[in-house]
Amino acid sequence: MAAGAQSASLDDVSTRPGRDTIVSSIVRWTFISLSLLFLAALLFAPLATVFVMAFEKGWRAYVHSFADPDTAAAIRLTLITALVVVPLNTVFGLAASWAIAKFEFRGKSFLITLIDLPLAISPVISGMVYVLLFGLHGWFGVWLQEHDISVIFALPGIILATMFVTFPYVARELIPLMQQLGNDEEEAAITLGAGGWITFFRVTLPKVRWGLVYGVILCNARAMGEFGAVSVVSGHIRGLTNTMPLHIEILYNEYNFVGAFAVASLLTLLAVATLVVKTLVERTGYRRR
Repeated sequence: MAAGAQSASLDDVSTRPGRDTIVSSIVRWTFISLSLLFLAALLFAPLATVFVMAFEKGWRAYVHSFADPDTAAAIRLTLITALVVVPLNTVFGLAASWAIAKFEFRGKSFLITLIDLPLAISPVISGMVYVLLFGLHGWFGVWLQEHDISVIFALPGIILATMFVTFPYVARELIPLMQQLGNDEEEAAITLGAGGWITFFRVTLPKVRWGLVYGVILCNARAMGEFGAVSVVSGHIRGLTNTMPLHIEILYNEYNFVGAFAVASLLTLLAVATLVVKTLVERTGYRRR
C-alpha cells in the first residue's frame, strides 16, 4: 500500500509541470486575444473607417479635396507650426534636462513641476490662459492693440499654445536618461581641460542622441495633432488660423464627409510615419547600446 501511494504521488508530481504549462499557455493566449480585440475595436476599426470614408467617392474626389484653398492653408499652417515649435522645444528640453540632471540648484523641484504642468492640466485651460494674457480684454491686450500686434486669433497665439502643450516631451525623455548615465565622463572631460560647451557637444549630447530624437518625434506628433489649446486661441478663421484638426471639424460639421476624412487620412498617415520613425529610432538606439 505504501509503495502504491508513493507511486501515485510521483505520478502527480510528474504530471503537474505539464498541467502548469497548459494553464499558463491558456492564460497567455487569453490575454493576447483580449489585447488584440481591444486594439481592433478602439484603434484599427476607427483608422479603417477613416480611409474607407475618405475614398468613398473614389480617388478623384479624394485628390480633389486637397485642391481646396482652405485645406491647403490648414495643412501649411500645421506644418509651419510644427517647424517652429519642435526646434524651440528641443532647445528648451536639452537645456532643462542638462540643468536638472547634472547640477544642483535652488528651485530645481519647482522647475520639474513646471515641466510636468502641461501634462496635468487640460489643453483648453492653457488656451484660455493665453486669451487672458493676450486677448483684446486681457492683461496685455490694450498694449498689443496700440502697437498693432496680433497674438490671439493669429499665428503667434497658435505657436504659443502649441509650445505650451508640447514642451515637456523632449525634457521628460532626456531627464531620466541623463540621470541614469551619470556624470563620470563629463567630469573626466573637464579634468582633461575641456570647457562646458565642448563637454556638452562632445560627451553629453552623443550619449543621449537617441533619446533626444525620440523626444523630438513625440513632440512633433503632438504638435501636428493638437486641438484643444489651438481651438481656443485660433478663432477658427478659415484659410488663416485653422490647423488640420480644426479644419477637419469644420468640414465634418458642414457634412463634407469626404473632405473631412481625406484631411483626417493625411493626418493619420503623418502619425503612422511618426510611429515608424519612432520604432526605427528605438531599434537603432537599442542596437547601439
